[in-house]
Amino acid sequence: MASRDPYRPNVLLILSDDQGPWAMGCAGNDEIRTPHLDALADRGVRFSRFFCTSPVCSPARASLFTGELPSQHGVHDWLSYHHAGRTGIDFLSGRTLFTDVLADAGYRLGLSGKWHLGANDRPRKGFVHWYAHESGGGPYYGAPLYRDGVRTEEPAYLTDALAADAQDFLTTESDRPEPFHLSLHFTAPHKPWKGQHPAEYTALYEDCAFDSCPQGPAHPWQPVDADGAPVGGESATREALVGYFAATTAMDAAVGRVLDRLDALGLSESTLVIFTSDNGFNAGHHGIWGKGNGTFPQNMYDSSVLVPFLIAQPGRIPAGRHSEALLSQYDVLPTLVDHLGLGHHHDPALPGRSFADILTGADIPTEADPAPTDTAPGARRVSEPATEAADRERVVVYDEYGPVRMIRTRDLKYVHRYPHGPHEFYDLAADPGEEHNLADDPARAAERIDLAARLDAWFARYVDPAQDGARLPVTGSGQRTPVTPGSLPTAFEPAPGSAS
Repeated sequence: MASRDPYRPNVLLILSDDQGPWAMGCAGNDEIRTPHLDALADRGVRFSRFFCTSPVCSPARASLFTGELPSQHGVHDWLSYHHAGRTGIDFLSGRTLFTDVLADAGYRLGLSGKWHLGANDRPRKGFVHWYAHESGGGPYYGAPLYRDGVRTEEPAYLTDALAADAQDFLTTESDRPEPFHLSLHFTAPHKPWKGQHPAEYTALYEDCAFDSCPQGPAHPWQPVDADGAPVGGESATREALVGYFAATTAMDAAVGRVLDRLDALGLSESTLVIFTSDNGFNAGHHGIWGKGNGTFPQNMYDSSVLVPFLIAQPGRIPAGRHSEALLSQYDVLPTLVDHLGLGHHHDPALPGRSFADILTGADIPTEADPAPTDTAPGARRVSEPATEAADRERVVVYDEYGPVRMIRTRDLKYVHRYPHGPHEFYDLAADPGEEHNLADDPARAAERIDLAARLDAWFARYVDPAQDGARLPVTGSGQRTPVTPGSLPTAFEPAPGSAS
C-alpha cells in the first residue's frame, strides 16, 4: 500500500507557477488567504530565503529537476515553441533528473499539470501516469492537456481538475507496494487573471486594499504591449490583483484537498511533502508586473528570484520551524537523495549541496562556523579553498538569466550583466527594498569587486562552455531550440514579448 516506511518515504512535490515569496499568509501577508499552505508550514519547515536558479519558468524547472544550472542544462529562457507532437523537443534529453533517480530506486511516478520542458506529451522515464499541460499556460477553462499521450481539453476549472487527478493518483497508488512520487504542477497563479477564476474566490478580494502589492511608478525597463499594458501583467491592474489573489487561494484550497486525501489514506507520516514555485513574481513590486523577464534587461530583484518553500514529513521533520538559510533549487536533488536514503552518487560537477541536516533540526551554520570534518554527500571537505567553503555553508546563492548573473549573500547582492552592464550592487541590510544601487559608489568598490570575483570563480567552476549563457542573445522573450553552435542565431526570440 504505497510506502508506509518513513525512512523510504513517498514524495509529493507541489509546484505553483509565478508565485511571489510574499503571496502566502505564513510569509506575513495578512491580505492573501492561504490557510492550507499556512498549515503545511506549521507541520514542517518554512524556508524564507529559498531561491530559484533562474527567474523564469522553464530554466528554473529544469534546474529543480536536474540540479544543474541553466549554463549546464542549456535551457536559458521559457520555451516558446516545440511543446508537443511531431515537432516536440525534449530539452532535457540525455540528462539525469531526480525523477530518474527515483525510478531507478523503484518509485512509481506521476505528473498532474505543467511540465513545460519540451515534448510535454511524452512521459519521462518511470512515469506511470502523465496528465500534462500542452504548453506553459493559458486559460483556466478548456486547457489543452495530454493524458498518457492523448490530447484532451479540460472543461473544468484547471486548478480543480489537476487536484482531482492528483487525488485519484494517490488513491490508486495506495493499493500498490511500491513508493510513489507525484509531481502536482499547477499553472496558478500565472495569468490570465481577470474573469478566469471562480466567483467564490474573487469575492474574497472585492474590497481588498492590496497594501501588500504597492503600485508605484512603472519601472523604466518594463516593456509594454501594443495596448500599453506591462508585459507580464494585464491592462486592468485592480482586476489583475483580484485574479492573482483568487488564483492563489483557489490553489490553496486544492492543495488542502490533496493533503486531506493523503491523510485519509494513512500516508502522511510516510510521505515527504514539498511546496514551492518555479520563480518569484512582482505584482507591482519595484514598478514591475512579471518576474525576471518583466523588465529588459532582465532583473534579479529578490521578489523575482525568491520562491516559497515549505517541506514537511510528520515524525521525521520537526514541525513549526522557520529557516533563513540561503538555499537554491539546485540543492533539492542532493537533499532528496539524502532524505530518501537513495544510493545515488553525488556528482561533483553539480553545484548543489544537501540541506537534509536542516530538515532534521540541525543548527544553520554561518560563515564564521568551523568546517565540518566529514566528507558525506553535501558536506564541505576541509581541503577546499576558503572562499568555496564559505559559499557551501548556505550563506551564498547564485542565479543566472542568460547574460545576467547574480551573487547573493545574507546582506549583499551583486548583479553583473554581460558584456557592458548596467551592473547593480545592493546593501540589503540597509536597503532591503533594493532601491539604492551602489555599483558606482567608490566607498563600496572593494566589496563589489570581491563579490564580482567570487561570482566569476563560481561560474567558471560549474559552467559547461557549450551551454554558457553569459554571451547568448537571451532577451526574456522565449527559447525555441536547444543551444547548439548552429542554432544560436535562431534559438532565442529577438525582442521582448509575451512573458510565460
